[in-house]
Formats: sequence, structure tokens, C-alpha cells
Amino acid sequence: MSSPITQFEELALSPPLLQTLKEVGYESPSPIQAACIPHLLAGHDLIGQAQTGTGKTAAFALPLLERLDLTNHQPQVLVLTPTRELAIQVAEAFQSYARHLPGFHVLPIYGGQSMTIQLRHLRRGAHVVVGTPGRVMDHLRRETLVLDGLRSVVLDEADEMLRMGFIDDVDWILERTPPERQVALFSATMPEPIRRVAHRHLRDPQEVKIQTRTATVSTVQQRYWQVSGLHKLDALNRILEVEDMDAALVFVRTKTAATELAERLEARGYSCAALHGDMTQALRERTVDQLKNNSVDIVVATDVAARGLDVQRISHVINYDIPYDAEAYIHRIGRTGRAGRAGTAILFVAPREMRMLRVIEKATRQPITPMQPPTQAVIAGHRLNRFKQKILDTMAAQDLGFFHDVVNQIEQEQAISAQDIAAALAYLIQRERPLQAPEAASVKITDSRPTQETRHRAESETRPTQRRDRAKESTDAAMMRYRLEVGHQHGATPQNIVGAIANEAGIDSRYIGRIEIHEDYSTVDLPDGMSAEIFEHLKKVRVRQCPLNISRLGPSEPERARRRPAGTGERVARSPKSGATEREPRPTLRRKRETDS
Repeated sequence: MSSPITQFEELALSPPLLQTLKEVGYESPSPIQAACIPHLLAGHDLIGQAQTGTGKTAAFALPLLERLDLTNHQPQVLVLTPTRELAIQVAEAFQSYARHLPGFHVLPIYGGQSMTIQLRHLRRGAHVVVGTPGRVMDHLRRETLVLDGLRSVVLDEADEMLRMGFIDDVDWILERTPPERQVALFSATMPEPIRRVAHRHLRDPQEVKIQTRTATVSTVQQRYWQVSGLHKLDALNRILEVEDMDAALVFVRTKTAATELAERLEARGYSCAALHGDMTQALRERTVDQLKNNSVDIVVATDVAARGLDVQRISHVINYDIPYDAEAYIHRIGRTGRAGRAGTAILFVAPREMRMLRVIEKATRQPITPMQPPTQAVIAGHRLNRFKQKILDTMAAQDLGFFHDVVNQIEQEQAISAQDIAAALAYLIQRERPLQAPEAASVKITDSRPTQETRHRAESETRPTQRRDRAKESTDAAMMRYRLEVGHQHGATPQNIVGAIANEAGIDSRYIGRIEIHEDYSTVDLPDGMSAEIFEHLKKVRVRQCPLNISRLGPSEPERARRRPAGTGERVARSPKSGATEREPRPTLRRKRETDS
């Protein structure tokens, strides 16, 4: 009996794919990945029975990427999905895993998207096509999708395609694929119609069945907060302020994110440490010991680094980054609520990640309830209570005789009451973490509206009558100018750019500043302080099927203008395509910059 596969290096994947897996935080294969990848690499047909959220996208995407001929731009892989949302998700996963494969191109095709755009990209060529059955059939009938060079077909969520009435369409498509192609069928269940399709179209398939855990521990209270991008750090800070916790384990996807977030929390005064795979075993053990002996209260960890971690005082698990699959979520929150003790799990979810939230709920068979974000008034109340308790604890534990004498001296010398002296001392102590936090100073960090509404609002704010208002509003914070590698020739519009950045980076569209679209590139002003993780993610975000490949140019024009003497003229926004100009009064006063609470 062969030993179980515990490392991706054991799966005969090439260095570019292994490098990507390290970068995205995959440090060991899930059960379905370990079982399926060898069969698909060997060219076998496959039937995979596993629930959504077990990591099956990587289970078929990685081996099929490995077998691609990148010099051939005809479709070599066709993935059929039941919904447009899943088609986009799978296409994004292929693009992410192939980031170190030069020249790779994946194309999602689905109903509701412009046929003209799809035709243009099909003419350019794509190695992988991900689509819904109806739109794939349209292109096959038009002969705009040619499958002569097809090597592999994937049927993803076949039982869902059956439920939606697509199974006959799938049968029709498979009949028009080359007879020597490889077929992989994935389904949570295996009803008879799907077995008939498998029997008709698969040749001696290997069968993989993964039993997933059905539920998480009942002693863990599970909640989620819809927040993303630049606002997540502020959301985490608010949770740490108001939650009654002993110790917290904060999960992120990458080693870089673990180090960066731990440093930011330390800068805010928390006792915090990172835990990730690049640390030596001795350093990791020391960090765990510090957590056990109360020297550290917060550990920011990656999944593999925290595997097997058993510290009784962990009262909270916070999923700062949503996990890639339900199994990882179950493992994460299992670090709290141990030995029958109560625990709390909080999950940060971006609007575009709500589907994964539903997958986790389905896999765990437990609801995850939305949490009410704590207001500044609630935070101030918790700070005040802690402040009072700290004073009482100090009075009970310390000899304060010398300090009584100091207060008495001030009282007699300055004719000031002891109450006024105590108030002044309290003010000095709380300056770093004010007990009174004005609501108006907080940055908006929630976005509970549906993604479609968020996108509609983002698009509406780019209309000419409102563009100057947004540019003016964005000057409240320090702005940096960035270059995007999409322009007029790609069909990019301000609506596309605002929508992509607002949805993918979690930056409220009000804080997206001046946009200039040139022939083959564009520029946009965004708030300074973007994290490395969001910056890297934005590089891969696509507008009109083209990656943004964002790069930093420097301070924006309004930011540079603040360093010039007042009254030096007006700011001119010019559209290189139209030649039109739009004059805006240069702001003479800079409003106070909003800061994290």
C-alpha cells in the first residue's frame, strides 16, 4: 500500500506550478487533489465524487495545465460548468495557477456576455475555454469554437447541470469532441442519468470518492462580516477592541501576509507574532510556547503552519482571508472550542466571496450568521470599561504611597483639586488610544449590499456629472497614481476600471480618484497605503479580458499640488482620445485625513 501524498512536490508538477502554489499559500494537497492529480497527469479518464469546497478545481486545473502545449493556441481544455458565476471562478483559478506559464490564455464564455467580445477573444486563441453548456453550444453551431485540438474535457458539478436541465446539452457537446480526448467528471452525487453519461463518454475511468467532514464542533459560535480589501485591517482592529477574548488565531493565505499583518498589529500595540512555513522549527515552537504562556495574545498564521496547533487559551479564530475550501475552514476553526470549551469563529467575506461562504455552510451543515459591526460608541464603551478596570487592578496590586504624595504636592502648590489632577493624568494615559472616538472620524468598512448593486453604484459614480465630486472626495487622503495596462484599444472604460477595483480590492468607489484612459494604458489615483497582497491581486484582475498589471507611478497630481504655493492654476483632465479638457478648481485647503480608529 503506497504512503499518502502530503506534499505537492510528490505529484510530479513542474517548477512554475509549484512556485505558484507556494505563492498562493497551498502548502499541501487536499485529499481530492492528492487522489486526482496523478490520474489526470497520466491521461486517464476520471470520475471524482466530492462536495463543492473540497479543492476540486485545483485537482483538475493543475494537471491539465501541466499537459498544455503553450505554443498551440487552439483550445486544448474545455471545462463545462452549470452557472456563469462558476465559469468565472474556474477561469480565474486557471489564470491564477498559470501565472508563471508565459503566454497562457483562458477564456470564460457564458450567456449574458457580449457575443462580439467572445468572438474576438476566440479569434485570438485560448488554451483553456470555460463555459456554460448553452453558450458553448451556440459557438459550436456557429463554428466559432473549434475543438479539433481538444485534449481534455471537464464536467464540473455534473449533478447541478442535471438539476438545471443541462445534461442533454452536455451529451450533445461531448459527442462533438475528438474521440481520443480525456474526460474528467466531478459530481457531489451520482444519480443514474450522470452514470449513463459517464458510461457513454468515459473510457475505463478511474474513480475517486472523497468523504468530507459533515460538521464543525457545536461549541464554536460562527459569524461572518462582509468586508474586504483595505478595510479588513480596520475591521480586525474593531473586533479585537470589543470581543472578550483570551487569545486569538488569525488566519491568512500567504506567508507574506502573515508577517505583514503581524507587524501592523504590533504597531497598534497588540502582543502579536507570525507563524508560517518559512520559519525554522525552533522559532515556530517558540511562538507556540509564547502563546501558551501568555507572552503573546495574537498569532497570525497560514494553514499549514497552524496544523496540529493545540493551545487551550485560543478563544477566537478569525479568518482574515477566506479559505480556499471548506476542509481548510473546518481545520481552522477547530483550533478553538476544544475539549468542550466555548469558542468563537469570525470570517471576513468580500462581496465576490459570498458564494464560498454558502459552500462552507453547505459542507459544514451549519449556518454562519452575519455579525453587526461594532460602532465607534461601542468601541469607546469597551475602552472605557477596560480603562476603569485597569485603574482598579492597579490600586489593588500596587503600593501607591509615593504617588499620593506627588498628587498632594500638586494639589497644595497649584490649588488644584485631586479630581482635576486625576482627569489630566487620565487624558495623558489615553492619548494613544482615545476613550472618546468620534463616529465621524471612522472610515466606512462595511459593504453589505449585493455585488450587483455595488457594481451598479460603482458604474454610476463614473458619470461625467459626478466624476469631479469623486475626485474631490478622494483628495481627503494621500493619493498615489497607478498605471493599468488596459486602454482604448482594449475597450476599457472608467466604469470597467472603477467596477473592477471596487469589487476586487474592496476599495469604496468614493475613494477611487482621477482616471485617464490612453490608447494602450490608463492611470488611476488610489489611496496610499495599499497592502502588498491587494497590489499583487490587482495585477491579475481583468478588465475586458486583459489583466490590469498595475504598477505604481508616484504621488497623484493633487498630492503634488499640495506641495506647491497656492494659486498656481487649475488642474486639467485631458482625454487623449477625444482631446477634450475638463477644468477643475485646484483645492486650496486640505481637509483632515481620515484615519483608522
